[in-house]
Amino acid sequence: MKTYKSKLGIGWLIPVAPFILIFMNSFNSEGWILLLLSALFLFLILHLIFTTKYVLDNETLNIKSGFLYNLTIDIKTIRKVLETHNLVSAPAISIDRLEIFYNKFDSILISPKEKKAFIDRLLELNPDIEVKYRIANPNGKKTNN
Repeated sequence: MKTYKSKLGIGWLIPVAPFILIFMNSFNSEGWILLLLSALFLFLILHLIFTTKYVLDNETLNIKSGFLYNLTIDIKTIRKVLETHNLVSAPAISIDRLEIFYNKFDSILISPKEKKAFIDRLLELNPDIEVKYRIANPNGKKTNN
């Protein structure tokens, strides 16, 4: 079993920055409700950042993010992995993502920090997975089409 942490992109700062400012500003005023709400929001965001992970064992990929998101995918059902910068909401903390296509019509976006190692391990477990890189793969070969 191997755990891959989510890559941390700078984009997560955009929605968080205003709450950090509100949180810091609340100390200087009587706004204890704002302080509590911004602290709660910051806690939830930090919890998402530190708990988003992807666990590969010999048969499954488990995707965990925060308190509520927990998805298990049978590796044998994975058909394709596509490198992408898709901005759709997903259990990914970076826009440097992989889209995993599984079952007949399902897909999920993830952002493992060690992307090449993650793909290599997936291919060891299921060599039938088609991998499409954005430009050229890490080995310098042309993309699969």
